[in-house]
Amino acid sequence: MDFIISANTDIGITKDTNQDGLSIKVLNTPYGKMSFAVLCDGMGGLSKGEVASTTVVSAFNDWVYNELPALCKTGITDSAIRNQWENIIFKQNRIISTYGASQGVRLGTTVVVMLITQTRFYIMNIGDSRAYEISDTIHQLTEDQTVVAREIKLGKLTPEEAKTDPRRNVLLQCIGASDNIYPDMFFGDPKKNAVYMLCSDGFRHEITSDEIYEKFQPDILANTDIMCEKAEQLIELNKQRSEQDNISVALIKTI
Repeated sequence: MDFIISANTDIGITKDTNQDGLSIKVLNTPYGKMSFAVLCDGMGGLSKGEVASTTVVSAFNDWVYNELPALCKTGITDSAIRNQWENIIFKQNRIISTYGASQGVRLGTTVVVMLITQTRFYIMNIGDSRAYEISDTIHQLTEDQTVVAREIKLGKLTPEEAKTDPRRNVLLQCIGASDNIYPDMFFGDPKKNAVYMLCSDGFRHEITSDEIYEKFQPDILANTDIMCEKAEQLIELNKQRSEQDNISVALIKTI
């Protein structure tokens, strides 16, 4: 299995800075080719969200180059990935929180991170950035850690009500602004000729799953140029519909 990748980010129509951070790559390893992506959304309502997001992206990139090669020798397992990624998150939460206290500001970030090997995918999520699998359908792989997502799960809100609920942007936790962090982990078997999408919430608020599927069907995304073109079209559509946030999306196609 091989991979085609792309990444797009846009400051949007209202923000002074782009507080999103992302990184995506294809890796040659003893396990065969892998693809790795991490996307963070610095908190729009908090100061210096871009510092928090880029700090976490950098920490996961360090893991790719410093820790993943050793795992390839000893064996990549669900528990090993969970333990190492949780350690990164716990450490970054302390670092960002301490930095914020020293500067007299509150800053934080979401994170969604994904590693795809030849036989397994691994996802960690904190906040409301998302990962999707797009093949013959579009399927959300992660669960939002938000107040409205919790209320939907408890049967107190419908998905339609959640779209206009005043708490729809309230996170249950984020890195740097929460005392304790409880990451969600998701594991699965990657499909061939599928597209795996990571996005910030700004990418998905003003467009539908059907519109995403129409642009990102695997058979359409034949190369990186087309992937970037289709992503830009959806970013522009978000902006035309007055999306207020930064807008970011990373795509991995398996072939």
